[in-house]
Amino acid sequence: IIADCTGHGVPGAFMSMLGVAFLNEIVSKNANISANEILNELRSHVINSLHQTGKEGESQDGMDVAMLIIDKDKTKVDFAGANNPLIIIRDGELIELKGDKMPIGIHTRVGESFSSKDHDLKKGDMLYAFSDGYPDQFGGPKGKKFMIKRFKQLLLTIHNKTLKEQKAILDKALDDWMENTHQIDDILVMGIRI
Repeated sequence: IIADCTGHGVPGAFMSMLGVAFLNEIVSKNANISANEILNELRSHVINSLHQTGKEGESQDGMDVAMLIIDKDKTKVDFAGANNPLIIIRDGELIELKGDKMPIGIHTRVGESFSSKDHDLKKGDMLYAFSDGYPDQFGGPKGKKFMIKRFKQLLLTIHNKTLKEQKAILDKALDDWMENTHQIDDILVMGIRI
């Protein structure tokens, strides 16, 4: 799971602690639960524990999530996303499994279930899940955001390298982009080689 909590400082830390506790509880009760069911239950726990009703002025805290369950025997991934996608790169081709456009927390679509996307995997595939921190980072010659399109292109150019080399390239590309700009958000990128 990749999760990015809204709010910084104490609210973000509190949401992180709640999220970890709830996820442990959800998964320990049902080992065969699907990715979207985990997100549905997590959202319900967050809304109930924060007493969110959607009224104006109340806390809108929550999180964006990419949830992956990898079945090694069947070589499949079960993916569900709350605002976050999963990128699979296979033989130079980028496949994007989009998350649902709603967070873990109160939202106008709170009555809708998160969707689950199963995808066959094959040896050598690279899976990437990430927060919005990297694409949203300001920098470059015009002080603009890095952007998701540029981020996907970068992943395409590095996916055949070792994970250690990929990390070094991602770090350097971000440092070069930021130059004299401060980091504006948490940055989390996870890569898995099948």
